[in-house]
Amino acid sequence: MSGILNSSIGRKFAMALSALFLMFFLLQHFAINILSVFSPDAFNEASHFMGTFWAVQYLLQPILILGVIFHFVMGFVLEIKNNKARQISYAKNNGGANSSWMSRNMIWSGLAILAFMVLHFIDFWIPEINTKYIVGDMTGMHNGEFRYFHELVEKFHSPLRVGAYVIAFVFLALHLLHGFRSAFQSVGANNKYTKGLKTFSKVYAIGIPLGFIFIALFHHLTGH
Repeated sequence: MSGILNSSIGRKFAMALSALFLMFFLLQHFAINILSVFSPDAFNEASHFMGTFWAVQYLLQPILILGVIFHFVMGFVLEIKNNKARQISYAKNNGGANSSWMSRNMIWSGLAILAFMVLHFIDFWIPEINTKYIVGDMTGMHNGEFRYFHELVEKFHSPLRVGAYVIAFVFLALHLLHGFRSAFQSVGANNKYTKGLKTFSKVYAIGIPLGFIFIALFHHLTGH
C-alpha cells in the first residue's frame, strides 16, 4: 500500500477511490435526510435504523470516518505536490491557462467543507453518540424515542446556522464539479461513456448540494 501511495498515479487513484466512496455515502445521507421533508415518521425510522444497527455503528461508521480522514490527508498531500509542479509550470508558461479556477483551488473548498463537517458533527453526531454511549439512554433509542426529527428542526431555527450550511453546500457543489470528473478520470473511466459520466457528475454535483440546501431552508422557513 505504501508503495502505491509513493507514486503520483497511485496517490491520485487512491484519492479517486476515497472520493467515490464518500460520494456514495453523501447520496445515501441525502436519501435519508430528504425524508424529513415528506415524512417525519419515515425519517425517524430510517435514522433509528442507521443509528442502532450494529453493522452501521461498528463497521460502516468507522470505515466512513477513516475514509474522510484519508481523503482530506491525501488531498493536502496532492495539493502540496501540485503546488510544487505548478511553480515549475508557471516558470515555463502560463500554467493557469490549462486548468480551471476550481481545480487550482480545491484545497480551499475542501477546507470549507471540513469546517462544515466539524459543525455538523457538533450539531448532530456528537449529541447522538453522547445519548447512546455516554449518558447511556439506549432504552429510548431502541424504543424509537430519540428525537431525530426534533433535533433536526431545532438546529435549523438559527438563520446563522442555516446560512453556514448554505455556504458550505455551495462550496461542496464547486468541489464536486471538479472532483467527480477528476475521480472518474483517475480510475480510467475515459471511454465511450465519458460524455454520459460528465453529465451525471454535473447533475450530482449540483443536485445533491441543492437538495441539502432545500432541506435546511424548508425546515428553517416552516419550522417543521
